[in-house]
Amino acid sequence: MKQLLLAVDRLSTWIGQAFAWLIVALTLLISWEVFSRYLLNAPHDWNLDAQLMGYGTLFMMAGAYTLAKSGHVRGDVLYGFFQPRTQAAIDLALYLLFFLPGIVALTWAGWTFFQDALAIRESTFSATPLPVYPFKAVIPLAGGLLLLQGLVEIVRCVQCLQAGEWPSREQDVEEVDVDKLKQMVHADGAAR
Repeated sequence: MKQLLLAVDRLSTWIGQAFAWLIVALTLLISWEVFSRYLLNAPHDWNLDAQLMGYGTLFMMAGAYTLAKSGHVRGDVLYGFFQPRTQAAIDLALYLLFFLPGIVALTWAGWTFFQDALAIRESTFSATPLPVYPFKAVIPLAGGLLLLQGLVEIVRCVQCLQAGEWPSREQDVEEVDVDKLKQMVHADGAAR
């Protein structure tokens, strides 16, 4: 079971990191538009639509990655003081009451929006229209990935309730731990 959970974590991480490269593409797209608009006096009417779709795709595809890394916002002020079993019980209740219904609704509605957009070959309203249906395909895809990662997190909650400690997860980038930095500085000063 552990290998399956970690495999889903790796999938979410890989997809999140792959779509993170959209930041580079968006930076180049925006830079080109600024250059074209202000130096060449030749703006592109489709560019803003492309930027919005790129940012939307980046945002949606980062959801499962963020959940896999426990990066979503929560009330850590009190949550951090609770024992792991209490944390798992709270998380499990919130996943069942809010997360699952919300993500299932997002995925279902996203699939409907995509089908409708594909059926009419929906495009943007600009002089140079861009197709919208590929962008709308990202909604159910992101919802499905987030649902899969959410199911993994629910299994982790159940395992924590049984074992009394959180199961391991894939490691990635971590926030700076101020206490560890202080220890490093003090250890460095003591060595001199």
